[in-house]
Amino acid sequence: MKIEIMRAEMHREDEKSFVGSTVFKADGNKSVYEVTFMSKNGKDWDYSLHFTEQSGDEEELLKMDELLENDDDLYNQLLDAALDAYPA
Repeated sequence: MKIEIMRAEMHREDEKSFVGSTVFKADGNKSVYEVTFMSKNGKDWDYSLHFTEQSGDEEELLKMDELLENDDDLYNQLLDAALDAYPA
């Protein structure tokens, strides 16, 4: 699946925790999504997917969430975009 990354960011919440996000649009989908990444150690990541601009098709959101769960390359591409935005 081809995606367009619109913006990404990452920052530290405290000495160890990270919070970041990537806003993206996927080919064939009407909605713009934001995936938020959270990690307490910078290695093990949790995420939350939601609509960015306005609510959209809930079924489309669930399919995108399932894709993120199963497609490591897509997940890593979105996470890497957020990590690359972290000020070194």
